[in-house]
Amino acid sequence: MAKTLDFIHLDAAGAEKVVKGLAQLLADFQVYYTNLRGFHWEIKGHGFFTLHSKFEEFYNDAAEKVDELAERILMLGGTPENKFSEYLKIAKIKEISGVTYGEEAVKSILDTYSYLIKEERTLLATASEYGDEATVNLLSDYLQEQEKTVWMLVAFLSGSHGQK
Repeated sequence: MAKTLDFIHLDAAGAEKVVKGLAQLLADFQVYYTNLRGFHWEIKGHGFFTLHSKFEEFYNDAAEKVDELAERILMLGGTPENKFSEYLKIAKIKEISGVTYGEEAVKSILDTYSYLIKEERTLLATASEYGDEATVNLLSDYLQEQEKTVWMLVAFLSGSHGQK
């Protein structure tokens, strides 16, 4: 039976290492997505209208990335996990609930982005080492978006305190 790797000219051992990293990101993005839904539902007070809408934008983006990561795992010959109980076993992002204060939610998102950016850079280097340019491009796109979002969130927090 033919496999995708037979046609895309990637080393199976290298693809397996990339799949492992993608599986980690998939689990982390699933937990992050759920945290964002909670922030969206539970946010109150100052900044509600802005943050409620922004958190929805963020969780829609995370859902899209979950799908892209799962599809890339499949392309590389892996099987993406689909049970949340399994995600929780390997995710390094922890579940968060009861966050109603906007600044606390934004700080949590910044911490999550910091972790994701670090993991994506590591995985990007692995994918590059094995000539997996498609995964490199996917992660490069994520990093470009996330770095801009971090900049905006830092600016948002700075503005709420009158800091420069």
